[in-house]
Amino acid sequence: MQTRTASLNGVPAIWWGAPSRRGFLYVHGQGGSKAEAASFAAAAEASGWQTVSIDLPGHGERTSEAEDLVPWRVVPELRGILAELRDRWDQTALFGSSLGAWFGLLAYPNAPLAGALLLSPVVDMEALIRKMMGWAGVTEARLAREGTIPTDFGQTLSWEYLQYVRANPIRRWTAPTAILYGGRDHLTDRETVEAFAARFSCRLTVEEDGEHWFHTPDQLAAVDRWQRAALADLG
Repeated sequence: MQTRTASLNGVPAIWWGAPSRRGFLYVHGQGGSKAEAASFAAAAEASGWQTVSIDLPGHGERTSEAEDLVPWRVVPELRGILAELRDRWDQTALFGSSLGAWFGLLAYPNAPLAGALLLSPVVDMEALIRKMMGWAGVTEARLAREGTIPTDFGQTLSWEYLQYVRANPIRRWTAPTAILYGGRDHLTDRETVEAFAARFSCRLTVEEDGEHWFHTPDQLAAVDRWQRAALADLG
């Protein structure tokens, strides 16, 4: 598959596949990078879609920008990227993984997307933060008092982040959407993703042996089957 690198809205990006008048923006999750889009981009190209993947702050070529991995900085960035892509493509769609899916939900509630594929999406960030607070034994009062609290599982709890999340819940989502959820996902509860899918008329596929991070050969094969089926549904 042919690839080229070029920035979008000042953000490092990889363009995958042959030029097309329709394409996907691929937004990775925490710990990922734009390079991980290769498998999806191959499936998308087979269905006539080009793919552009980007690095979120703190990832890939942007490791020095870790402090910018916050929604009040990422959301405007993603909106600028989509504006550029819409000038190049007649149809634009979204692939979002985990945290990247949540950023996409925040950035594009009213965007005229042709479709969206969400892999292990975080659909209720407040619920996830509260879960992590429970793991760390941190009360809301303590978080409000201290502002930020590092945890032994690698995440830093932030009062500012929690306040943003509460002020910006996902209230609207209009794109035709397919979701793949792992039955052993430890970050998002099954009831949470089922409620989201019902509310916004998403096609939910549950891979019972899947985890939040699909990584084994069988799990990756399930991702490939799901994304090819979802791409076929888009036409």
